[in-house]
Amino acid sequence: MTKMIEGLLAYSRVSAKAQSAETVNLNDIIKQLSELELSVLLEEKHTTIDVPQPLPDVEVDPVQIRQLMQNLIANGMKYQANGNVPHITITSKPAADGMVRIEVADNGIGIAPEYHQAIFNMFKRLHSRSEYEGIGIGLAVCKKIVEQHGGQIGVESEQGKGATFWFTLPMANESPAISAPLHVVSSVVFASEAKQSQSF
Repeated sequence: MTKMIEGLLAYSRVSAKAQSAETVNLNDIIKQLSELELSVLLEEKHTTIDVPQPLPDVEVDPVQIRQLMQNLIANGMKYQANGNVPHITITSKPAADGMVRIEVADNGIGIAPEYHQAIFNMFKRLHSRSEYEGIGIGLAVCKKIVEQHGGQIGVESEQGKGATFWFTLPMANESPAISAPLHVVSSVVFASEAKQSQSF
């Protein structure tokens, strides 16, 4: 019950109007998450996050987008078969109307097509808490954040074949072009380093 109340409060905070948008570097967000909020979980599960090309800057509320990325990465680590080592790949590509599409792909248990819409509803769970802990609010929070930024969110997946969560956000007007590779930070592998590094 306590976790459910905390989840509802988190959803309520997101439902409030987003703060003024500012230019946010998604690569920095992922680095910070790997070093702070997700550092223990990444190490425990020996997870690798692969960012093959630097992600573009976006014009967003930084606190909400940090929560969005944290939720999706954490889900990719959580919904894994026993003994499987999580591997998450984050990529981007241009979308219509000045938006960018971000994709967070994992190698987890996957989601049957008939549940692709339902999982974004409040308290919708596909598994018992004895299998995977949680209260079924994380993806509803993600949907609310994306919609408040004028974007869309969805998932592409099949049972047993991993899942790719995608969402669109406003691209910053002066988002830098793809440049030199970034460096490995914690369990995050950026750009060409992916070919040289193994899971940490």
